[in-house]
This record gives sequence, structure tokens and C-alpha cells, in this order.
Amino acid sequence: MSLGNSLSKSRKKSGYSQEEVAEKLGVSRQTISKWELNETLPDLYQSKKLANLYNISLDDLIDIDFEIQEIQKTIENISDEKQNKINWTKVWSKKYPILSTYQDEVDIEYYAIKIKELLKNLKKDYGYSDLDACLVLKDILAHVWKDKK
Repeated sequence: MSLGNSLSKSRKKSGYSQEEVAEKLGVSRQTISKWELNETLPDLYQSKKLANLYNISLDDLIDIDFEIQEIQKTIENISDEKQNKINWTKVWSKKYPILSTYQDEVDIEYYAIKIKELLKNLKKDYGYSDLDACLVLKDILAHVWKDKK
């Protein structure tokens, strides 16, 4: 979550309008808006006042998940050549052991035929490339999984 989103959510959760926060901090409503839109950042002194006003810790107020940002940046910057060298099944098996064992239990060819048909349909119906069809199918599967939770 961006700092602006965190500021906006915290303000709303506390029941304040931008005008009320601006008045309490001695700044303009436009300044609060710019902070919440990530156009500018409050200084440390103002951030501490915001945290006190919202009755949360400064850490909670500025909770930007740097680990997630680092992962996203790594994904964006990895070259196709390096990505092709990674054994993704092995990597993800460390977190999800089923990925290293299911091959002996599941009729892979049965499911592969069904998946190939879905990929073929995506390519035919929407003109997707092989890679795009695979990515769309993967994303659909992720949505199905998320909706199931």
C-alpha cells in the first residue's frame, strides 16, 4: 500500500474530513489531498502528528511493504534469458512441497489435454499468442483460487 493510500484510509477510519485534518495540523486541505494522492509527502514532524491524530503508531501509518516492492521490482527487471534459466517448479516447491511430488500421483496428460484445449480456444477466440494465452489462463486460475477463499 502506498503512503497516500495509508494516509487516506487512516483518516477515513478515524472519521475525519481532509478539511478537519488540515485545520488540526495547520496546513491547507490541498496539502492533505496532495499527501493522499502521493503528489507530495508529509515531513516526519507532520507524519508523527498524523499518527497521533489517527491514534496509530507512526510505523502503522507509514507501513509500506518494502519486501513486496522489492519482489515487484525484481520481477520487472529480470530478463527473459535469466527467467528461462530458473526451474520455477523447484523454486516454488520449497514453499509448496506438493509441486515436487504430484507428478507421481496425477494423470498429467489428462489435464494437459484439457489445458491445451483452453489455450487453443483463447488463441482462436481472442487472437492471443501462445504466451499471452498461457498468462491469461494462469490469471483466470488465480482469480478462481482467490474467489474460492
